Amino acid sequence: MNAVNLGLPAFPTAETRERRRISRQLDVGGVPVGGGAPVSVQSMTTTLTADVNATLQQIAQLTAAGCQIVRVAVPSQDDADALPAIAKKSQIPVIADIHFQPKYVFAAIDAGCAAVRVNPGNIKAFDDKVGEIARAAEDAGVPIRIGVNAGSLDKRLYEKYGKATAEALVESALWECSLFEEHGFRDIKISVKHHDPLVMVAAYRLLSEQCDYPLHLGVTEAGPLMQGTVKSAVAFGILLSEGIGDTIRVSLSAPPVEEVKVGISILESLGLRRRHLEIVSCPSCGRAQVDVYKLAERVQAAFDGFPNPLRVAVMGCVVNGPGEAREADIGVSSGNGKGQIFVHGEVVRTVPEAQIVEALVEEALALTEGS
Repeated sequence: MNAVNLGLPAFPTAETRERRRISRQLDVGGVPVGGGAPVSVQSMTTTLTADVNATLQQIAQLTAAGCQIVRVAVPSQDDADALPAIAKKSQIPVIADIHFQPKYVFAAIDAGCAAVRVNPGNIKAFDDKVGEIARAAEDAGVPIRIGVNAGSLDKRLYEKYGKATAEALVESALWECSLFEEHGFRDIKISVKHHDPLVMVAAYRLLSEQCDYPLHLGVTEAGPLMQGTVKSAVAFGILLSEGIGDTIRVSLSAPPVEEVKVGISILESLGLRRRHLEIVSCPSCGRAQVDVYKLAERVQAAFDGFPNPLRVAVMGCVVNGPGEAREADIGVSSGNGKGQIFVHGEVVRTVPEAQIVEALVEEALALTEGS
């Protein structure tokens, strides 16, 4: 947006950039990861990868929602056979998720996938193939993600630590990295996921001190939409505010598009992504003289897809309403069947309650005209 300054951070501030942990940078199918690049948002398809049309359709939905990198599961030969068509037709880089079978790693590289994820806890069959994998990935320019999960930690580390501690997760990841490093391969990013946000945060903090690889953040098995959103927001908020994290995935028991929406919202809230629409609305109370819940939902629906960054305040009474509305780009303070419409802190008109949404949209369009 060029013509109008709406008072929202368009990009991370200099202070935010300075806090970023220094890491090496990878090219994941044209998306830079690490090395100071913007934090990217990932998700994973829930379709059978072998069903090419269904998988591509879901990838298209994820792309439209703002997903930048997508992962697909490859547990079978049929899935591996589908990778060339998916990698070729996907609008965003495709990462192949491989467990147990080294042959699928080579298939993914040959298929043109942008990266491959492997799991140390399930890597027994990989041990004698690491050199070949490293050479194939190096030749093709394909990065490898070392993805450690608490649920699939190597048995030796369980015996050493007694459970999936932060230290165990980090040791597992760095051990696997060392196997690739022995062959001169360092196009690696790492994740050390855990279902407990506190353990996950501790693991990433430890890992960030012991290597310069880019880090993929995730709270694994985070749960249903509400619970998973809270756990991910808490963990990501802590780490990203400390400069730790180069790409994220919000793991939810919900449609993957919801993962993308939550991930983008987290980055916007931290000033790591340009905001588009932000609704500032009061929680309502006995003072409210309008149905704030319904009004906020109507305003959000009316501004869905609005092309410019915008902060809209929806207030239900005259106690805090005018002050909060003045802090927004546009806003309304409601009461007695009417709404005072604010633009950059100034009341521009008063309209009947039934016309509030229409008036807000009109003022927003006028405010951003030509931008």
